[in-house]
Amino acid sequence: MRDPGQGDVALVARSAPLSKKLEPFGTSIFTEMSDLARRSGAVNLSQGFPDFPAPEWVKEAACRAIRSDKNQYAPSTGIPALRKAISSKMRDLYGLEFDPESEVTVTTGATEAIHSAFLGLLDPGDEVVGFEPFYDSYPACAAMAGAGFRSVPLVPPSFEFDSGELARAITPRTKLLVVNTPHNPTGKVFSRGELDTIAGLAIEHDLLVVTDEVYEHITFDGARHLPLAAFPGMRNRTVTISSTAKTFSLTGWKIGWALAAPELSDAVRKAHQFVTFCTATPFQEAMAEAILGAGAYYVRLAAEYAERREALLEILRNAGFEAHPPQGTYFAMADYRPLGFSGDDVEFCRYLATEVGVAAIPPSSFYHHPEFGKGLVRFSFCKKLETIRAAGQKLAALSRLEAHRR
Repeated sequence: MRDPGQGDVALVARSAPLSKKLEPFGTSIFTEMSDLARRSGAVNLSQGFPDFPAPEWVKEAACRAIRSDKNQYAPSTGIPALRKAISSKMRDLYGLEFDPESEVTVTTGATEAIHSAFLGLLDPGDEVVGFEPFYDSYPACAAMAGAGFRSVPLVPPSFEFDSGELARAITPRTKLLVVNTPHNPTGKVFSRGELDTIAGLAIEHDLLVVTDEVYEHITFDGARHLPLAAFPGMRNRTVTISSTAKTFSLTGWKIGWALAAPELSDAVRKAHQFVTFCTATPFQEAMAEAILGAGAYYVRLAAEYAERREALLEILRNAGFEAHPPQGTYFAMADYRPLGFSGDDVEFCRYLATEVGVAAIPPSSFYHHPEFGKGLVRFSFCKKLETIRAAGQKLAALSRLEAHRR
């Protein structure tokens, strides 16, 4: 008689392997480094979540919504008040008109918006072209849609791209470009000339574009965020994605959106309804108030991050890094090779967390060709100044520790 236990084991063994679409993707580097920071007690400058309180007026708006029993399913496309607030913001800040009913879709964070856009717009065999280093969800979202992902390098220290190389990356299978500005992890803000180049290629090859603009309100040194949808010929071929997470320091609320012409919005919505269906109702209510009441808040936000940026850059330079000042976002890339380390970025970040006591992100996870980012490490400065200074005290000993190790 057959042992049922053995049959059960065989059945589990047959069903356990990961989908081939996801085989190339391991555990997110953000999860790995944050776990390492917790285990080692390191100051966490790795994952990009603030360690300071969000604005009280925004949190209170959520509490009012909860107490008012606005706690049931929201419409799949988002509550009307939030869609109208997003539409008003885009008109007031960028001169872009989006119909709240047919062109604004609220999603569970920008990552879900990216995923739904890729699922809704791509067919198996299509290709996406983007830039590396890239936010690590792009190739994974493309793979889940059955599409390929090709990348063009942003070359340090200025992180510019070769327009000819971008043109050559486009093939007959290319359907979509993805552009992240301000750019994670480099801190680059794409210039008008660069966006003109991207727009020209999109029009020439009849491509769609997904833009990831979640750091739109965090720019420095006169750099200005320019939505690609505002460029000639781009309004009806662009899906503009952003969120409130970075702007209002509420990454756990996961309120994002996708803005696009009705035909493209319909594609995003068809996927979105089966990915998350809808997003937390009281947080949507609060974010509608936050966007409409932001006023000068955006200016204060950028100024406060400029102060944190300068504090981190000074610390990194004093510790012996070659630091690249970001034009936007709350990340800074730095070259650790002047410290004398010859290992790769993953080895360096593990050493940094366990031996020095500061956690950072190895950016090779954001590259198809890690050699383009050789010797770089990413630090986040969405932290209290006390946290950044605490990291500075530990990093001050880095060069001495490394000299001793050699």
